[in-house]
Amino acid sequence: MAGSESRSGDIFDVDRIRRLIELMKEHDLREIDLKQEDQQIRLCRNLDEPVPRVVTQIAPAPPPQVAAPAAAASGSAPAADEANIVYIKSPMVGTFYCRPNPKAEAFVKVGQRVESETTVCIVEAMKVFNEIPAEVAGTIVAVLVEDGEAVDFGKAMFKVDTSK
Repeated sequence: MAGSESRSGDIFDVDRIRRLIELMKEHDLREIDLKQEDQQIRLCRNLDEPVPRVVTQIAPAPPPQVAAPAAAASGSAPAADEANIVYIKSPMVGTFYCRPNPKAEAFVKVGQRVESETTVCIVEAMKVFNEIPAEVAGTIVAVLVEDGEAVDFGKAMFKVDTSK
C-alpha cells in the first residue's frame, strides 16, 4: 500500500498535474518541464499548431483626420506633430522595469535619443526578464508607465517623436 499513497512533494500527483494544466491554459503555455530529484515530467499541449512568435510591433502613426477647413487651419500644427509620434508597446503581459536593477540608472529618459536597437526597458514575465528594444529611432517624449507597474500586451509604454 505504500506505493498507492500520494506523497505531498510527488510531481506525479494527479491534483498537481491538473493544476499545472490549468496554469498552462490560463497563461497560454505550450510546455512545462519539471524535474524533482530522479523524477521528471513534461507536459505539452497544442503541438500541432504553429508556435506564435512574440514580436514587438510599433503602431503606425494614426491616419490624418479630415477636419472642417476652419478647424484644419487652427489645428494643423498639433496634427503635424502627432504624425511623427510612435508608441513603444509591451509585447507581452508582465511587469515593467525602467532600469536593470534598483540601484542603476533608467535605460532611457524623456528627451533622450534612441535607436532601433536601444534597450528601453525590461518586461518581466514568469520570472524571465525580457529586454525590450525601441525598434524605432527618435526621441523619448514621455514614459507612460511607472517602474514596477503591471503591463498588458499592447500597452503603450513610451511615446517617441521620430522627427527629432
